[in-house]
Amino acid sequence: MQDQAIVAEFTHQAESFNTSAAALATATLDDLVELADPRPGERWLEAACGPGIVSRRLAARAGAVHGIDLTAAMIDVARREAAAAKLDNLTFAIGDATALELETASVDGAVARFTIHHLPVPARLVEELARVVRPGGCIVLADHIADDDGAAAAWSGELERLRDPSHWTCLPLERLRHLGRAAGLELEQERLAAFALDFEDWLERGSGGPGARALIERALADPPAAAECFRVREDHGRRALELRLWTARWRR
Repeated sequence: MQDQAIVAEFTHQAESFNTSAAALATATLDDLVELADPRPGERWLEAACGPGIVSRRLAARAGAVHGIDLTAAMIDVARREAAAAKLDNLTFAIGDATALELETASVDGAVARFTIHHLPVPARLVEELARVVRPGGCIVLADHIADDDGAAAAWSGELERLRDPSHWTCLPLERLRHLGRAAGLELEQERLAAFALDFEDWLERGSGGPGARALIERALADPPAAAECFRVREDHGRRALELRLWTARWRR
């Protein structure tokens, strides 16, 4: 059921996500690629690659990059954009990031961005990345986080699911750290940063957003006092959604 929701949502968002400020934000992309630090001759994986934005950045530095995604429409966009960029070291396939069709220890590094919050059991993703990355290799995870306060986390989760029915749940920071440790990974470095999106663009891209606007506005009118990881504020006459982005490098 969740896989079906993900495919439906990201078929809807395939083109809009590829050009969205959220996906293309230079600062967050630079942070992720800097932490990954792929080298010539290395083979890298992007799990749940979407339109291949991160894959294209990695391919400029790595020997080869392979992206997989559950949504065929996303893979179509990823292949088109890679061909336009003339990146012949970049391949894509339809696949499940939580059940990879790759051999154990077959890649030098792996990346997954904006993926964890869609997964009912995100440990499956991290365990699979740990399996396919060679000993000594690198895994970089990035996602927006939930507040530690339960009421604040529940409130933001309700808003996220109204806007995007494939959203499952954001995790608080310590839970994200636990995922890596439980998979036998060593945390080498992590970064937390404010991540601002245009509110209207965020709302309109989600398949549920336009129809749920009234409910979303009602919830935004009464935020929990402890809500810090999901906030809407005025920014030069437009509303901005401010999230907290976690990016972490783990060693296999």
